[in-house]
Amino acid sequence: MLDVDPLIDDPATRIVVCCGSGGVGKTTTAAALGLRAAERGRKVVVLTIDPARRLAQSMGIDSLDNTPRRVKGVDDSATGDLHAMMLDMKRTFDEIVEAHADPERAAAILGNPFYQSLSAGFAGTQEYMAMEKLGQLRARDEWDLIIVDTPPSRSALDFLDAPKRLGSFLDGKLIRLLTAPAKLGGRAGMKFLNVGMSMMTGTLGKLLGGQLLKDVQTFVAAMDTTFGGFRTRADATYKLLQAPGTAFLVVAAPERDALREAAYFVQRLAAEDMPLAGLVLNRVHGSGAAQLSAERALAAAENLDESRIVDQEGGKAGLRNSPDTYDSSEPPASESAASEPAASEPAGPESAASGPTGPESPPVGSVGSEPGSPAGADRTVDDLTAGLLRLHAERMHLLSREQRTRDRFTALHPEVAVAEVAALPGDVHDLAGLRDIGNRLAANRPELPEAVDS
Repeated sequence: MLDVDPLIDDPATRIVVCCGSGGVGKTTTAAALGLRAAERGRKVVVLTIDPARRLAQSMGIDSLDNTPRRVKGVDDSATGDLHAMMLDMKRTFDEIVEAHADPERAAAILGNPFYQSLSAGFAGTQEYMAMEKLGQLRARDEWDLIIVDTPPSRSALDFLDAPKRLGSFLDGKLIRLLTAPAKLGGRAGMKFLNVGMSMMTGTLGKLLGGQLLKDVQTFVAAMDTTFGGFRTRADATYKLLQAPGTAFLVVAAPERDALREAAYFVQRLAAEDMPLAGLVLNRVHGSGAAQLSAERALAAAENLDESRIVDQEGGKAGLRNSPDTYDSSEPPASESAASEPAASEPAGPESAASGPTGPESPPVGSVGSEPGSPAGADRTVDDLTAGLLRLHAERMHLLSREQRTRDRFTALHPEVAVAEVAALPGDVHDLAGLRDIGNRLAANRPELPEAVDS
């Protein structure tokens, strides 16, 4: 089992990265860990890249931006504190430019059309800027624990690939090709441009023409003299992720697709020498009556609906719902008492109406009983009980599926520590809910049983 308290209490742990596929609870997990660490004495900042702003709402903050905001309501008796922020991708890119360029050059870069397109929506920019912001926070040394909620991308691997991908693009062959015409000059440059654009950019060159090239030339020239190359910065942030003070937590739900993605990510972390702390299995369902199997619950529900031999003493049906004895050797007492008169006297209207099964005196507990009568009350109790038994059977089937899914993952990766967090009846929307999640994370006990009868 994964024990999160030693992880967040260890002063050597400086960065915790929560990653996984979308919709598995990464933001909530990151916020809950940050709150728990702060209330245990750490100075924590939580960086989220989730545009849904759930983190701000759960922490009682009107809005988050690129500046860390102090979270109120945190128990600071252990001298810890908590800040939270949400990545502003373009603002982070602008900060990098302003920090590494003189005012004149920075103004030229910020006003460049190619830069504006790149900083606003180039593929991988969000993930890269998340790493840049992480590097900035780490360099400030104002917090002793940084918790990162990774971008909500379809594949969690984008978070690892983006720094290298963006650095390779800005320092790669395409950029050198696009800047070469300016260096060659004259007709030779235009000839090279025509060949290069047709080979490397195709339709892009036809649509955007020479203006794009000019913008790229201006942008790359300014960035190269200012930064000394993006690849160097990408390598630095990548090494930060591999450092001993960094810990990755893979967050997943007990579902096949989510755990398949988690397994793939675990393998990738190992291949890249990234320090994996464990797996957080979120929204796990449990039951306080796991010893009652789904099959037994369904059989009991059916027995309540219609009395049969099932679960009756002596192999005989009881008389709860019907006088029918189902071929029992002894008739019911009511039939025995009425058998002699019935054999000697013809059944008139009055006797038919007053017989044991007449419409004016239905059998005790029968379906036709009046709702307000004691028999109707018994039927209502039976119906409710049968409904609850069927709900329990559905829950047990769900537990069985989740258990099989989890066991497949642990069989493939027995070395990965796992913490299970129970599914809650509603969404987490305040500090109390985050505190509850943190307590469940630290409980160090499985929600799913080791074996479920099926």
